[in-house]
Order: sequence, then structure tokens, then C-alpha cells
Amino acid sequence: MTDSLALPDLAATTALAARLAARLRPGMAVLLEGPLGAGKTEFARAVLRALVADPALEVPSPTFTLVQSYDTPRGPVHHLDLWRLSGPGGLDELGWDELLDDIVLVEWPDRLGPWRPAKAITVALSHHGETSRQAVISGWDGR
Repeated sequence: MTDSLALPDLAATTALAARLAARLRPGMAVLLEGPLGAGKTEFARAVLRALVADPALEVPSPTFTLVQSYDTPRGPVHHLDLWRLSGPGGLDELGWDELLDDIVLVEWPDRLGPWRPAKAITVALSHHGETSRQAVISGWDGR
């Protein structure tokens, strides 16, 4: 199943992220696709803020650390930015297999290669104007 949603502003993006956050459970992976500036980090930030019920939670981009972990009422959540990863070889160093026991939010999932979880939820974001975005969600079947 694939859904396409118009996100006219940041509030709409935040609302979609909160709806997704409400359904996340340990063992689930959310793959955030899209070009630079499409809103992947902002979407992940909104998911994390919804999970901890704190709209002011500081959620830095994990571009340089590659992974940031958060304690939430649903258990650990790991936010990964794989932009700087040249390929799936570096995933072992991140403890990828262990991270998958928890909730993972992955920016630049194309770097996962064969490690891409088969049952992941994919949120593909694209620009549609200065503040408007389009989200295509797939992999939600039966959830």
C-alpha cells in the first residue's frame, strides 16, 4: 500500500510525523528518503518529539555522529543519518543488527544496500515550493 500526501507547511509535516509516531513499536524501521533539504531531519525530529511528548526536545541532526539514540516511553529510538556512509560496510561499526531490536529512523537509507529491512516503512519526501512538501508513504500494509 502506498499513500501520497500533500504537506503544505511545517505544521502538516509535524502532524503526519506525530500520527506515524503513535503507531511505532520496537522492531520497526522508518526509512526517510528524499533529496537534501526535503525535510527528512525535520520529520525525524517531529517523530521523536511526539514519542517523548516534548515539542521542545533538542534533536540535533546525526550527520556527523551517524546515530543519536533517545529513551522514549516505547523504548530506545535510534536516529541515523547515513549520508557520510559510503556504503553498507560501516553498518557493523554502528551495531545495525542490535539497533533493529528498537525503533530506528534512517535518513539516506539507500546507503543500507542489502541491509535494508524488508518490512520497513518508507517515507519519501520531496519539495513542492519553498515550504510545501509531498510525502509518499509505503510499507505500511497491515500495520
